[in-house]
Amino acid sequence: MTAPTGKQRILVIRLGALGNIIQSLGPFAAIRAHHAEAKITLLTLAPFAAWMRTAPYFNEVWVDERPNWWDLPGLLKLRRRLAGGGFTRVYDLQTSGRSSRYFQLFPSDRRPEWSGIVPGGSHPDTAPDRNRTHDLIRQANQLRLAGIPDTPAADLSWCTGDIARFNLPQPFALLIPGSAPTRPLKRWPIGNYASVAAELLRRGITPVVIGSQSERDLGAQLVASVPDVRDLTGQTSLGDVADLARAAVGAIGNDTGPSHLIAAANCRTVVIFSYDSDPALCSPGGTDVRVVRNPDLAKLLPGDVLAAFDRA
Repeated sequence: MTAPTGKQRILVIRLGALGNIIQSLGPFAAIRAHHAEAKITLLTLAPFAAWMRTAPYFNEVWVDERPNWWDLPGLLKLRRRLAGGGFTRVYDLQTSGRSSRYFQLFPSDRRPEWSGIVPGGSHPDTAPDRNRTHDLIRQANQLRLAGIPDTPAADLSWCTGDIARFNLPQPFALLIPGSAPTRPLKRWPIGNYASVAAELLRRGITPVVIGSQSERDLGAQLVASVPDVRDLTGQTSLGDVADLARAAVGAIGNDTGPSHLIAAANCRTVVIFSYDSDPALCSPGGTDVRVVRNPDLAKLLPGDVLAAFDRA
């Protein structure tokens, strides 16, 4: 993005995880449109920084090293960076305890306008039910209170990869059996994914499993159970995942970042929820999202998930 001509400098805080970043793509676009001539900086976590530098919303992307509160040198380094940014307004889309404390790192006589939940901010989000509101609606309400009336849906047209190298047969469907390793209750049993894969093959649809490098074992287990599954775990960039979503007939996955990305690319997406997360607060955005929820994912049957996949 070329250097802005205006003098306004904006900081946007959105730290992650991936699903949270995806749910902020519409707000990012709204902020950019509202501050078209400003220099806009995103403060985020290292895993998302390179990807966000390819997005059309920011002039620069900073990595938050998340210093511990007892790490005085780390906090002073962050304080100097924030204070030296010359920011006139901050949009804290993370609205966590950590991000709210960053307000205090600015010198008291040079604090920018602040949209968030921090006491003393110029544009507070004081909605009493904000913590019981879906993330997409909550962020749009927050921006409205800060003077940005309209927040669009996520647009991933800028996010592309190179999936020709995979030479996938058509039609194919995506399977996302992983999730954050710290959230095992969000994972539908891999044996059930194998049953779904076998049924897709019976219908003439090639199952394509995706996931991170750390989830290679899940792909291997699916291939061991259903040899005609195509295993792309550990091989795809986020741009590749977006392109796969555009080319697929649909996707089935756990409540995890790639499912949010696939849904935002407007692929028909079945997202599986346990009671470890609440779709009323964090279901993916997209034009064709189908939520299946069971408090105990071991009791969620493949037929139930396939019925959601088939729903007109």
